[in-house]
Amino acid sequence: MLNSILKQAFVRCKLKFIKFTRMFAFRKNLIIGLLVCSSVAFAQVAKYSNEFLAIGVSARALAMGGATIVTSNDVSAGYFNPANLLKIKPKFQLALMHAEYYAGISKYDYGAFSTRIDSNSVASVSVIRFGTDNIPNTLNLVDANGNVNYNQISTFAVTNFAALLSYARKIPQLKGVMVGATAKIIRNKLGPFGGSWGFGFDVGASYSYKKWHFAAVGRDITGTFNAYTYTLTDAQKQTFALTNNTIPANSLEITVPRLVLGASRTFAVWKDKLTITPEVNLITTFDGKRNTVIKTSAFSTDPVMGLELGYLRMIYLRGGLNNIQKATNVAGKTQTMISPSIGVGLRYKIFQLDYALTYFGGGDNGLGLYTNVFSLKIDIANLHLPKPKA
Repeated sequence: MLNSILKQAFVRCKLKFIKFTRMFAFRKNLIIGLLVCSSVAFAQVAKYSNEFLAIGVSARALAMGGATIVTSNDVSAGYFNPANLLKIKPKFQLALMHAEYYAGISKYDYGAFSTRIDSNSVASVSVIRFGTDNIPNTLNLVDANGNVNYNQISTFAVTNFAALLSYARKIPQLKGVMVGATAKIIRNKLGPFGGSWGFGFDVGASYSYKKWHFAAVGRDITGTFNAYTYTLTDAQKQTFALTNNTIPANSLEITVPRLVLGASRTFAVWKDKLTITPEVNLITTFDGKRNTVIKTSAFSTDPVMGLELGYLRMIYLRGGLNNIQKATNVAGKTQTMISPSIGVGLRYKIFQLDYALTYFGGGDNGLGLYTNVFSLKIDIANLHLPKPKA
């Protein structure tokens, strides 16, 4: 069964593009692929919208199954829980990540930078790009006379881009409480055929009580809006019409809010040399029944679990479980499907290198793939910029 991430609208459209264009070099296949993308835009409220933002950043987080809204204590908090930016100790921090999905067909890149403003506030900026490049454009493969000309095949890219601007602040009146917010600017590009601009907000809060830590994050809290426009030429529209396909129309897509709750506690053993940090997150959506552990007509809740073992706060071993679903196998029997992930981390002075082997996709159709993810984090105690010349 497809992993819930593979149900993402844009990821699905990319898979359609690749499957169709590689199997058949006919214009109709490209048109169908475009319609898969455009079908998302026709819906006012989309169930799977901007799902590339749900994939996750940081190899540490991915190794823990994405259960990190409580324990994210670095610049990646701008993505997971902006309130946790206040846990960053150095004045500046930089993070980079690269991952390749579907055997390298799609590439995911992430970069983030944070700066401490004062003792009570921290800000960060993050950028994310998820794209499939070099997709064959076969719209002009066959001319008006029915002649096939392979020289008319060009390529284009389907990309998702997001810029996240985050800010966190302590509340002195409420001991142990931190709050934060992230503004998201989203750009989806469907090659030369169209795309969208979108914006939305996430809010987060963290609270510590004795040795326990709790967090809550509202994603797309106001609804995230994506305005789609298409720039098809008259010839392309005519091709759509001649092949009995619907011509994509400009429209507005809305991503509905979701709520994530989390709890965690760190246990120190063996003279504090070994730390054990489990975390549990509950991801709740409000767009109808989904294939999750808890599902109703009003909401669906998906539990995510992660565990991190640390030695001397230098070497880390991690594991996680997510996407717990009921699926029917080829024999017609219902079984429980779980997506596991594992990873390691190494911290040395100001550098931290993390690795994750995460399950991306699933099912009997061969789309299930394990993906290798690497991320690098650098702490910068002081940043000396050159003084401007007089």
